[in-house]
Amino acid sequence: MPKRALRRVMTASVAAVGTLALGLTDATAHATPSLDYVALGDSYSAGSGVLPVDPTDLLCLRSTANYPHVIAAETGADLEDVTCGAAQTSHFTQSQYPGVAPQVDALSTGTDLVTLTIGGNDNNTFINAITACGTAGLLSGGRGSPCKDRHGTSFEDEIESSTYPALKAALRTVRAKAPNARVAALGYPWIMPATADPSCFLKLPVAAGDVPYLRDIQASLNDAVERAAEETGVTFVDFSRVSEGHDACQSAGTRWIEPLLFGHSLVPVHPNALGERRMAEHTMEVLDLS
Repeated sequence: MPKRALRRVMTASVAAVGTLALGLTDATAHATPSLDYVALGDSYSAGSGVLPVDPTDLLCLRSTANYPHVIAAETGADLEDVTCGAAQTSHFTQSQYPGVAPQVDALSTGTDLVTLTIGGNDNNTFINAITACGTAGLLSGGRGSPCKDRHGTSFEDEIESSTYPALKAALRTVRAKAPNARVAALGYPWIMPATADPSCFLKLPVAAGDVPYLRDIQASLNDAVERAAEETGVTFVDFSRVSEGHDACQSAGTRWIEPLLFGHSLVPVHPNALGERRMAEHTMEVLDLS
């Protein structure tokens, strides 16, 4: 090849390489940075009972298939998951177990996204209501409303007088620690159907009249979360519509929540893997994440 032609080829090659390098540099400069995502909350956030379990903190019974991990996988977010089974609102600012830092310690001014599910363990509302109504249901053979007759408005009164102000305080702390973040507080998907299903008694031994009673208690809790979110500038993710028909009385593959008895989870009355995925998908839809 003549020297002049060889020089032209070499010059063109160098130019092409330079153009490619500039293109790569430009693409890198304009790449969208991943979200700095922190997940807070209780066992519904942690996915307690869903395999596989996160081995880094066995006390919290956190799953690597919980809704925060699903959101991070779908969005490419950089996730720090400090969710913990049995967490109460107080554990946002206090250590839940020795060696487990307060959850809000994971937040900073650089945090872009925060999700959380919290409030159900305050006053032991969930466990006390399920235990009380399950016991009463067994003793009554599923008839009447023995749990409502005994406890009346006590659970809802505790939610209003104690859980609701605690939720507002917790969400204000989250906003203060992560002032630049988008914060989403998730409601709890339905545990009970709207009306009693006789075929469900072996799974959830709650008397027929106490089925709507328990559902009303959960509705009161979700309402408290929603009001606290609105008053603190936090996005509320409502599951009342999308989780209808996916309660713990439904068959495997349809239900999002495992029943108290004869379920497929080590932690009953909690979301299964399908429930965690659906919680993630609805949250991403509400927040317009992709």
